Amino acid sequence: MEVASSITIEKNNFHLTRMRALPFQTLAQLPCAFSLPASKRPNDVMDKHLHNRHPSITVKSLPRRVFLQLMGIGPMSLGINPVVAAPMQEMKEPEVIRTLKLSSGVRIQEIIEGEGPEAHDGDFVQLNYVCRRANGYFVHSTVDQFSGESSPVTLPLDENQIIRGLKDVLTGMRVGGKRRALIPPSLGYINENLKPIPDEFGPRRSLLSHAKEPLIFEVQLLKIL
Repeated sequence: MEVASSITIEKNNFHLTRMRALPFQTLAQLPCAFSLPASKRPNDVMDKHLHNRHPSITVKSLPRRVFLQLMGIGPMSLGINPVVAAPMQEMKEPEVIRTLKLSSGVRIQEIIEGEGPEAHDGDFVQLNYVCRRANGYFVHSTVDQFSGESSPVTLPLDENQIIRGLKDVLTGMRVGGKRRALIPPSLGYINENLKPIPDEFGPRRSLLSHAKEPLIFEVQLLKIL
């Protein structure tokens, strides 16, 4: 009987050594894989063996959670992050661009409010501009798209010489300011003599081909002459 018990204990110790070598994920599944009778479970044999050798020691089974804590295995060591509420990010107010609709039908966005003198009806003004179609496609500009070099134009604030919509945009604007405007066709190039218009044939033809649709002008007022 002693030889049989010794062989059983050695086998149990062998199984326990293999179990300790297994990764945690496999070890956690082993209790479900074994279906030995309660009287032949390795834990019961081990408890009996320890009790025979050390009668003063009381062997108690520990819950798996407590056993893992004693072994230093916790959620963090297993790569399991506890659910923590994410901190609230500070909400920043978006930059507000003022939009104004004039009685004529022109819509203006004040991008940069200048600090220089204000342009009035009849003044000559120097400016840079970019003209686009309402869908955003480029039409013409006084600023080269590649080099960034500009060729400002000088225009009178007179609706008989420039398109009325652009006159409405520039009137009341301060030097150094920048505005974006949507100009309807009725206030745009109602005839080919109105400015601003390119001198080159190709850009001029391209601009006039879109005269019957709304145009977006982005203008920067440089100085009042």
